[in-house]
Amino acid sequence: MEPLDALIAGMPKAELHMHLEGSIEPELTVALAARNRVPIPYRSVEELRAAYRFTSLQSFLDVYYAGCKVLVAEQDFYDMTIAYLERARAENVVHAEVFVSPQVHTRRGVPLEAVLEGIDRALRDGERRLGLSTRLILGFQRQFSEDEAFAIVERALRWRERIAGFGLGGPELGNPPGKFARVFDRCRSLGFRLVAHAGEEAPAAYVAETVDLLKVDRIDHGVRCEEDPALVERLAALQVPLTVCPLSNVKLGVFPDVASHNLKRLLDAGLMVTVNSDDPSYFAGYVNDNYIACRQALDLARDDVQRLARNSFRSAFLPDAEKRRYCAMLDAHFQ
Repeated sequence: MEPLDALIAGMPKAELHMHLEGSIEPELTVALAARNRVPIPYRSVEELRAAYRFTSLQSFLDVYYAGCKVLVAEQDFYDMTIAYLERARAENVVHAEVFVSPQVHTRRGVPLEAVLEGIDRALRDGERRLGLSTRLILGFQRQFSEDEAFAIVERALRWRERIAGFGLGGPELGNPPGKFARVFDRCRSLGFRLVAHAGEEAPAAYVAETVDLLKVDRIDHGVRCEEDPALVERLAALQVPLTVCPLSNVKLGVFPDVASHNLKRLLDAGLMVTVNSDDPSYFAGYVNDNYIACRQALDLARDDVQRLARNSFRSAFLPDAEKRRYCAMLDAHFQ
């Protein structure tokens, strides 16, 4: 392993853009399907893994949503979450902010209680047993209605002390951010932090709308902001964090390869860029894989890597004192 890659593997880092449902490895999918007697169209782990070839966001979502059907009971959500936390901690992730999409489950009859209690129990165990601090973000699916998103907010208030914020995911095209402006206003009035996917498959205008209408704390992806130089300058001035997922972007055709990715250009332009895994099982890359792929393809320097990791802590939904403590750990590692 190259010295800088070893430094990456060992450095403390935060992960801010990771969908729990996208972290289920094929082995767990097959095991949960058997446990819950849920039929899946794959005869083996190998056959399921071979299906992870995507040409677009929608082609991925079709497989992703089908895979979610094996999640039925509270224990399933616990098993999914703790498996990710153990993997993340082994990669020296010390703080993780994870997404779950309640509608993907409640729309097929899974009680919200099963989803959130299972995840919450795993997050608590991860904090106690692994020393990994965590935050949970609930994501609305943008292909569904505003009314349904409002209902998720109200139902989730029972767990408000364990929910850091709300986000927006799902297929971008035809579902502009402004569709959920009133929902985000409601979440903001309740004191929740806000994030939203934008500028992955949709143009830079969606990124601008996310900032102006949803007034988010972070933008998930955001890489197509580069189409609008004035927007890039504005994001740099505002220091709105971008939770970039390079291997995901390549797998879904946003960029043809990692060497073509704009992460380094955005970083050099002064944007608050972070590195994350998105859906690591489906895209064959956890957070260290993303860092190392970028280091190799984009010729990232030691200072670039340290800055990206520092950005992950600076962009986290943590008290300032905690951010400073983690940044000090990072600096000590590099020294």
